[in-house]
Amino acid sequence: MTDLTPESNSQHRDGRRPFLTDVGLGFGALALGAMLQDSSNAEDESPQAHFTPRAKSVIWIFLSGGYSHVETFDPKPALNQYAGMTYDKTPFDNPANSPLHRKRFRSVPAEEINVRDVYPIIYPMQVGWKKHGQAGIEVTDWLPHMARCVDDLCIVRNMWTTDNDHAAENQIHTGRHRLDETQPSIGSWAHYGLGSLNENLPRFVVLGGPTNTTTRPSIDSYYLGPSHSGVPLELDPKNPLPFGQRVNGQTAEQQRLEYELIRDLNEKSLAAYPGDRELQARIKAYELAFRMQSAVPEAVDLSTETESIQQMYGLNQDATKVAGQRLLTARRLVERGVRFVQVYPSGYGVWDSHQKLKENHERLCGTVDLPVAGLIQDLKQRGLLEETIVVFCTEFGRTPGLEQRGGGKDGRDHHPNGFSIWLTGAGIRRGLVHGETDELGYNALGDGHYVTDLHATVLHLLGVDNRKLEIPGRRRLDIDHGKVMHEILT
Repeated sequence: MTDLTPESNSQHRDGRRPFLTDVGLGFGALALGAMLQDSSNAEDESPQAHFTPRAKSVIWIFLSGGYSHVETFDPKPALNQYAGMTYDKTPFDNPANSPLHRKRFRSVPAEEINVRDVYPIIYPMQVGWKKHGQAGIEVTDWLPHMARCVDDLCIVRNMWTTDNDHAAENQIHTGRHRLDETQPSIGSWAHYGLGSLNENLPRFVVLGGPTNTTTRPSIDSYYLGPSHSGVPLELDPKNPLPFGQRVNGQTAEQQRLEYELIRDLNEKSLAAYPGDRELQARIKAYELAFRMQSAVPEAVDLSTETESIQQMYGLNQDATKVAGQRLLTARRLVERGVRFVQVYPSGYGVWDSHQKLKENHERLCGTVDLPVAGLIQDLKQRGLLEETIVVFCTEFGRTPGLEQRGGGKDGRDHHPNGFSIWLTGAGIRRGLVHGETDELGYNALGDGHYVTDLHATVLHLLGVDNRKLEIPGRRRLDIDHGKVMHEILT
């Protein structure tokens, strides 16, 4: 691992670090530790936008576990027509024999023992579908509220990835397979590449995640430095920053005086060592942490929203309340200048329907459909959709074939070869379907779009050239940069 910290002043820095990090502010948890330990980039030394941006902020909605593309945004009537047959009995070329299959399938287990993704018995769609909107875009009946918003959506049906297991949750955020070196997440690149719109709030906020200890890479910044990692927030206005509470018995005035003392001592050190980027970053981190204590509780206080807005997000219904709270908070955060909000409306792996797909997906769609549609409508009515990008995605699709492991009879396995996501907002063409999978929903046709194409497109709309985000000593691969999906841009 390459150390990006300047070598100069290292001895005095090591001697000073214990005071700076152990001064006893009551911020013992990881989140503040990350803010205080950034020794790679002072906040004001990040690159700025490379060209005029189309968007200011991103709301990135991620559904963990892999929703079925053929039961959501890419219905396939052929699955019903040829249900129960094997691929080679249909009039179509066997998609498992396509060169695209091997290109987009990188299994960790040995190939000879891994049957994933190639189940040959066609499993019918478990839900009906209709055409919606002026363009007649197909959406399944499990998503009636999003279907009514389809004229605002750009559905990309030819996404693909390579990890066929749940490390794909990290891959869609970092661009790397788990067998390769980990890269910073898309939110961290956005944080690194852009300045702040609100000095009292983090640039990169995470709501509802990371969903599991194994999914920390999805919000991590790695060699960009910890200050560029996502900051998880709780939706309790009384305690949104568990790491940012005052010590028991300490008054606000006492804490303010403590911060002032630390600032004075740090500034004296900075005067002696003006080139110390680590100290510059630490001073900024302490200042942000103090400001956040008042700004963050206000931002997550949903009680100030009208009853009609709360109903729009489904806060009055048990099934939709959690997702609705997180998405409404996301709107409030971008409204206040947060650059990147990564939202997990549901828990880790819950969309992973190896069995009982119909039961699971019907219930889960009911938890997110209304709140997501509410977010779109709310952003539109406030004029925020013209400056915000909304991304709705998952880690992979699900197999057109019936999963047969363990005697399976009503589910689908993981499917990296082709799946669907959608975008809306600033700079995005609306009422559009881009790309396609084959007749059975197996392979993304043509070149398709690897997950970093989505990264490149989002960063492009934010005014950032992904290929210019290079760090000395860190060579990124061509696939890490991705390609902007110009076809979906206005």
